[in-house]
Amino acid sequence: MHTLVFLSMRQVLQCQSAACQALPLLPRELFPLLFKVAFMDKKTVVLRELVHTWPFPLLSFQQLLQECAHCSRALLQERLSTESMQAVILGLTARLHTPESEAGTQPLCRKHALRVLDMTGLLDDGVEQDPGTMSMWDCTAAVARTCIAQQQGRNLEHGPAPVPVEVRVDLRVNRASYAFLREALQSSLGSPLRLCCRDLRAEDLPMRNTVALLQLLDAGCLRRVDLRFNNLGLRGLSVIIPHVARFQHLASLRLHYVHGDSRQPSVDGEDNFRYFLAQMGRFTCLRELSMGSSLLSGRLDQLLSTLQSPLESLELAFCALMPEDLRFLARSSHAAHLKKLDLSGNDLSGSQLMPFQGLLQAARATLLHLELTECQLADAQLLATLPTLTQCASLRYLGLYGNPLSIAGLKELLRDSVVQAELRTVVHPFPVDCYEGLPWPPPASVLLEASINEEKFARVEAELHQLLLASGRAHVLWTTDIYGRLAADYFSL
Repeated sequence: MHTLVFLSMRQVLQCQSAACQALPLLPRELFPLLFKVAFMDKKTVVLRELVHTWPFPLLSFQQLLQECAHCSRALLQERLSTESMQAVILGLTARLHTPESEAGTQPLCRKHALRVLDMTGLLDDGVEQDPGTMSMWDCTAAVARTCIAQQQGRNLEHGPAPVPVEVRVDLRVNRASYAFLREALQSSLGSPLRLCCRDLRAEDLPMRNTVALLQLLDAGCLRRVDLRFNNLGLRGLSVIIPHVARFQHLASLRLHYVHGDSRQPSVDGEDNFRYFLAQMGRFTCLRELSMGSSLLSGRLDQLLSTLQSPLESLELAFCALMPEDLRFLARSSHAAHLKKLDLSGNDLSGSQLMPFQGLLQAARATLLHLELTECQLADAQLLATLPTLTQCASLRYLGLYGNPLSIAGLKELLRDSVVQAELRTVVHPFPVDCYEGLPWPPPASVLLEASINEEKFARVEAELHQLLLASGRAHVLWTTDIYGRLAADYFSL
């Protein structure tokens, strides 16, 4: 539903040339809604002029394109229109070509000038490409081209300095885009268009390139560093980690495949691990740590004891955790602060089960998001854990995909979870009853790859739906879809 004000703004923008002429006469309080309407309806001429004459110091996509009182549509949860994004960048370019001496003479800029364009928070779904929409990388590339072009233009011009603008973005970089992005960051140094990275995601990037990129980033802006598929090992990480540790405001650090190199003498491996721990102790604002696919067996206490503040999000997927690791975590100061916990790929079915239950007990007051994919939890382990699990009263998301649970186990979970009023999403496995000829206990690889009886599973889905209706829980999503972007990012919790 749209309000009368929204519909009026949409009508005003029907004739774009007239709307542009009317902008100086409109109250600046209408500009935020005008921006959303123009962006949504691809009124690119008006959109460009809105950015060019923006009367406030800040233009934030997260503030302007979210659900609001006038329009329930949240554009940031969609892939954004290429036309609209290009119009914003053209408006920024026009703004940069307005000398500061002239900016004050413009009716809408007498008291304010745009200082920050915040383009962070764009959807990064990593799925099919649509030429009509922009991904996070597309946006980064467009802004980077603007940075490079702006610096090249400044080298040729000698007129009055333009009004400086800080552009905040989330950067995603790989081998193919590294050189281009490095040039853009270098061009923005000392330029009126200053590129500031909030979240950095580097994929399959050589160690020297990762270091070079980190050296170009503003220490005051960076919130997250996410290094994926780099297979650095402890040796490579010991080179990179001091460059990361200089970002004192860093709240999220996501590392993967942190383990000793079998080609190294063990003494070197231990030295590298101790150095890594010492650098981890430098972070003062760290709240999220992800160490997926890292060999941490029996070493979790060493890692977590070095941190200065309790974590609120901890991802330890496929880390070969041992009972003592889980016991330490349950006793640590981190447990009582955890909002998000991912233990996927760790076997919780044997001697780890009781320590895991103790960890749930310690985290029950704060836990919002629990991921237990492929933890070898069968009915017996799940039923033994339910009394503790259902004490997590604030839990919103539960991931159980890839566990050997039966129809009876899922039904028991559904009935017992009725007391969890905040629960909104359960990602559950295909019940073992729906497979044929499963070995027991079934390996996770079999559960993920074997075919199921579609007819039998359809009946299971219908039964679960009826149970949800009967318990007044139709609003809770029970699904087997692990690719539906249902898992929440830490910063959105």
